[in-house]
Amino acid sequence: MALAKSPWIIHVNCNSCNGCDIEVIACLTPLYDAERFGVLNIGTPKQADIMVVTGAVNYKNVNVLVNIYNQIPDPKVVIAVGACASTGGIFHGCYNVIGGVDQVIPVDIYVPGCCPRPEAILDGIMAALPILEDKKKKNIKGKEVKLKRNEVPVPGDSLDTPR
Repeated sequence: MALAKSPWIIHVNCNSCNGCDIEVIACLTPLYDAERFGVLNIGTPKQADIMVVTGAVNYKNVNVLVNIYNQIPDPKVVIAVGACASTGGIFHGCYNVIGGVDQVIPVDIYVPGCCPRPEAILDGIMAALPILEDKKKKNIKGKEVKLKRNEVPVPGDSLDTPR
């Protein structure tokens, strides 16, 4: 029950417009007071329980996202905040955008909106707590994500060119 009483989150910005980031930070202000639920925003993935991701994943930040995800100890929950993190949003179809976070790492909770209200983000975090406890009870390990050369193409690099 310790995880459900004080979930620690790490916020990862994957190239967002900062609208969702401002709303995530607003959750920590005294007006919305996420700390009343025990939620702490920390700076190191090795102590986090929940990963809150904003913005669409692109080719420049995919390795950072995967690296942070793999450093979070099990059990872990991933929350995609906003339209960009969920589907790619307004950046969907751009030459440098892979898409939503679920194209790279497994996502447990989606918080829709452009940009979602702090109440919705807090609801998403609270919805993640039973998932976190369930994963702890069942001893579910998060799969380690490894990127291969063919999974995420590098912009300007043709896969048929010999190396």
